[in-house]
Amino acid sequence: MKTTQTDDLRLERAASTFAALGSEQRLTVLRTLVRAGPEGATIGELGERTGITGSTLTHHMKILAQAGLVTQEKKGRSIICAAVAYDELHDLAGFLLRECCADARPGITPEDHDHG
Repeated sequence: MKTTQTDDLRLERAASTFAALGSEQRLTVLRTLVRAGPEGATIGELGERTGITGSTLTHHMKILAQAGLVTQEKKGRSIICAAVAYDELHDLAGFLLRECCADARPGITPEDHDHG
């Protein structure tokens, strides 16, 4: 299979993003922020909802922010955390499924495979 520089960059970006999500706690934080919607949640609310607090939560937020998946913004005395990479998350799902069944026998689809 021939790859292009663009394919290599997509693969590198996907691997980097998946690495940031490679922790149950970080995945929980991101899912919680996605559920909170564009308004996000304060650090305190995020801690309450996930059960992750203090320096551990700060550490996970830093990794997710470096991956471009979340933001943190100071508003008054609170820090508001929000998921911002909805398009990136859709792209990641597309990245995984884009070539689904490309090398399968003709006429074979994912629905033909027993998932149970």
